[in-house]
Amino acid sequence: MSNIAKKKTTDAADSKPTRKGIAKPAENVVDMEMSTGADSHMGLRLWLRMLTTTNLVQAELRKRLRNEFDTTLPRFDLMAQLERHPEGLKMTELSRRLMVTGGNITGITDQLEKEGLVARDTDPNDRRSISVRLTPEGRALFDRMAVAHEQWVVEMFGGLDLDEKSRTHQKLGKRKQHLLNTIKS
Repeated sequence: MSNIAKKKTTDAADSKPTRKGIAKPAENVVDMEMSTGADSHMGLRLWLRMLTTTNLVQAELRKRLRNEFDTTLPRFDLMAQLERHPEGLKMTELSRRLMVTGGNITGITDQLEKEGLVARDTDPNDRRSISVRLTPEGRALFDRMAVAHEQWVVEMFGGLDLDEKSRTHQKLGKRKQHLLNTIKS
């Protein structure tokens, strides 16, 4: 995602709640779909609709994590990776999984460690290799955040019935597989 798209996502976090609890997008959020005309290629229009939808969901999740748990989405994402690996993950693996630089992982880990939510462990066979794991306090907090996060996502997709969700999931799965098969790094 471009820095511009990320900026626009964070701008949406300043929106006002509606009756159903989902914030209305801030007026300064640019709808990515508006950047194309009606004569644009449908593939481009589809991509921009997916991007706009993702940005709206992320902005709402960021806002709710900040308001309910005084945390950020990157901190939540790092803790989610550690929750799946109780034995811990190496810093380089966290960086790879979260697709951010090692410096970002170090900064987030430093904050979480100061709060007693994660611990660093040195590999006895390689003192340069450091693993990070959730502490019991970190696991308890993450468990509460994960329940809330899941409820929020379910709520945001509540306007679709189960069949619509299933069909959309299946179609996006086909698109994902096609991309995996055709895009070689």
